[in-house]
Amino acid sequence: MAATFAQPHAHGRLFSTSPLPKPTKNLRSPFTVRMSLQETGPSIAVVGVTGAVGQEFLSVLSDRDFPYRSIKMLASKRSAGKQMTFEDRNYTVEELTADSFDGVDIALFSAGGSISKQFGPAAVEKGAIVVDNSSAFRMVDGVPLVIPEVNPQAMRGIKVGMGKGALIANPNCSTIICLMAATPLHQRAKVLRMVVSTYQAASGAGAAAMEELELQTREVFLHLSILIYILCVQYAFNLFSHNAPVLPNGYNEEEMKLVKETRKIWSDLDVKVTATCIRVPVMRAHAESVNLQFEKPLDEDTAREILKNAPGVVVIDDRASNHFPTPLEVSNKDDVAVGRIRQDLSQEGKLDIFVCGDQIRKGAALNAVQIAEMLL
Repeated sequence: MAATFAQPHAHGRLFSTSPLPKPTKNLRSPFTVRMSLQETGPSIAVVGVTGAVGQEFLSVLSDRDFPYRSIKMLASKRSAGKQMTFEDRNYTVEELTADSFDGVDIALFSAGGSISKQFGPAAVEKGAIVVDNSSAFRMVDGVPLVIPEVNPQAMRGIKVGMGKGALIANPNCSTIICLMAATPLHQRAKVLRMVVSTYQAASGAGAAAMEELELQTREVFLHLSILIYILCVQYAFNLFSHNAPVLPNGYNEEEMKLVKETRKIWSDLDVKVTATCIRVPVMRAHAESVNLQFEKPLDEDTAREILKNAPGVVVIDDRASNHFPTPLEVSNKDDVAVGRIRQDLSQEGKLDIFVCGDQIRKGAALNAVQIAEMLL
């Protein structure tokens, strides 16, 4: 579908962004000897390897020196035969079939729910441990839904070499980013109610949406007709309610994922969660405004100290210079950033925080690879 929109005159500005207080990606000398390829490592398959998250799987595996003895690049029939280079070795993308998992120990899936439902159980049947990034199995009883910094105990006993396959679900990106910051506070003071407003990047809708945002931005500045293919409205210089289907209760599926997944991950069916999810013209990092109501008193200074010591979290909360987390600062970073930590003036016992995290990385690929690391 194509549509034309009148565009306001745009003025350019230059912004300076400060780096995160600590780097979180491995920085290597060009002379580093890579130790990832090891005869004693597991055999890996990456399903959906040509997609945005599939490509990030490879990046994270390499960054973290994940050990493997072999790796299969799997995708649709359309992508089969493509050549890829990973860690200085050439690979041919193979068509995903039920026989793709012979001899595979760990299968990282990010090819959509329907593909996961079709091939995930087949991989488990072959003895592989599947870490699935789709929503296919998240709410299935008996399938662990895991954020390693939050509930590693949920996958206790699942290990490579245990002689049978298993399914582990990666939570939704907005849930991961939210709970990375909310959980340390929940563990101290117990969250009774959580109100979340998300500002979600193009990457959450896939590589095609990222490309569409870039193309539309060029079209705006060149005064061309705005072409719409992936999302239902113009994306560049706009924001809109998340493109997930809207349910009879008025919430969309993305919002209900936050509600249901939080309860499962926290093992707390009584926690009250409400969410409003918005798509914004940002490339790859989500932001979330989170209001928390606690059972026990928790002041903002204590909350700030808790978050400073939380694994995978960095605090950016400089009121004097008005410096708080931004999507740009967390893009391509592992840590989730949190700031705007303050008491809710409208009601006692509540705190407001603002969270940003890279949707493709911690919101998807990094979390899955961290799960895989726990399997070794």
